[in-house]
Amino acid sequence: MRIEAYNQVQQIYSNSKVNKAQAPKKTNDVRDTVSFSSIGKDIQIAKQAVNEVPNVREDLVASIKAAVKNGTYDVSNEAFADKLLENFEF
Repeated sequence: MRIEAYNQVQQIYSNSKVNKAQAPKKTNDVRDTVSFSSIGKDIQIAKQAVNEVPNVREDLVASIKAAVKNGTYDVSNEAFADKLLENFEF
């Protein structure tokens, strides 16, 4: 077994660790920046606009409520059955 080769390898690794520790650290004033594309800004504006709109269209609901209350709201039995079956098709 050659101990000299082991000693040489050990010296190489020992020197590289010392050199790295002694090397001056670079202090660059690099800062991270964030930028949003115009598409991202447009999406944000669209989301805000959607959130401001009510979920229920009061004008449409009021007219249907009035028709139901007056007894003039008519739903076809076949149309109702078709819509019901569309939801429960297997």
